[in-house]
Amino acid sequence: MAKEGADMTEETECMIDRNVGRETESVESPGDAKEMRAVMLAGFGGLNKLRVTKKAMPELQDGEVKIRVKACGLNFLDLMVRQGNIDNPPKPPIIPGFECSGIVESVGENTTGFEVGDRVMAFVNYNAWAEVVCAPVDFVYKMPDEMTFAEAAAFSLNFVAAYMMLFEVANLREGMSVLVHSAGGGVGQAVAQLCSTVPNITVFGIASCFKHAAIRDSVTHLFDRNVDYMQEVKKISPTGVDIVLDCLCGENTGKGLNLLKPLGTYILYGASNMVTGETKSFFSFAKSWWQVEKVNPIKLYEENKVIAGFSLLNLLFKHRKCCLVKSVMDKLLCLYGQKKIKPVVDSLWALEEVKEAMQRIHDRGNIGKLILDFEKPPTPLMASDSTETSEAGEEEEEPEGDNESKERMPFIH
Repeated sequence: MAKEGADMTEETECMIDRNVGRETESVESPGDAKEMRAVMLAGFGGLNKLRVTKKAMPELQDGEVKIRVKACGLNFLDLMVRQGNIDNPPKPPIIPGFECSGIVESVGENTTGFEVGDRVMAFVNYNAWAEVVCAPVDFVYKMPDEMTFAEAAAFSLNFVAAYMMLFEVANLREGMSVLVHSAGGGVGQAVAQLCSTVPNITVFGIASCFKHAAIRDSVTHLFDRNVDYMQEVKKISPTGVDIVLDCLCGENTGKGLNLLKPLGTYILYGASNMVTGETKSFFSFAKSWWQVEKVNPIKLYEENKVIAGFSLLNLLFKHRKCCLVKSVMDKLLCLYGQKKIKPVVDSLWALEEVKEAMQRIHDRGNIGKLILDFEKPPTPLMASDSTETSEAGEEEEEPEGDNESKERMPFIH
């Protein structure tokens, strides 16, 4: 499918440009047709595949609420979607994004629990990066009065994922120890805050050195990702740790398993080591998987260790565990009301600045969550390259060699 997406890139970009003109004409004609701004991914590849354009608003279905989006979150997974580094993505052109916050604009038939004007946050299976989103009621949650739209867009995915890994999968209890990679990211900061709600938890954080000053107080021990953190952890805790949360994969998988205490749990919830350049690299893909230590079930049995995987989006949209996620969200909102947790927002970006925001994620420069703010005016120099009137469609294409591989990463967050 990656090859198919690459082959279709030129055609889809032309289709988008033609469709923009058609949609504009339809708005000017009589009727109820309306348009909205949205980020469009024209094809899998680099940043030049993204642009802000006009799209017809989605039609409200039974059991859904229509949300006027105020903010939406950017995740590393969105970068992987752009590159075509996930399993079975929809064919482009698509609107990326999996979480948003805003105001209920209308309610479909057979929909209860929400009214026009409610402030809400929602999970969506793509299509979040748009001014209007229609979401099934099972994936929508009311926001606390004191929560801002930016905080809500930074809250749902990161905190639900962190909570479920710690408490549903690993059964975090008093006196345990946790090692978390990318401790400065949105999930990493959520993990650190949730660990602070349990007595006597030791948190070992791994992060780039330039982030240490900002996040040092959120963890017990902090190490540079470029040093041999295994030896540093064992100096402090010779027997290892109880829980390892790994969003990197590759060589870190073996290190994480080796650091586990008996009855410890290793959880893989991402594979960011497979993303190196701006476009998909088969070399990085192969290298990362080659470095993964082969898991021997007999060895796990002998050492009393647990290895697990976690994907919140698959849990929601594939396994349909909406009730479980809702119960977790209720607990999290209670903790938020008690001021025990609070999402960390790295920065706000206008919709037209999506390329620059995504580059910041790629550079691992964020501390907390990046947010697309629909009410933020764009910086002129940034916005000029992302709008529908830009020359992005005529930029030189990235080399296709890496995109011809049919290998796919699991759909993980």
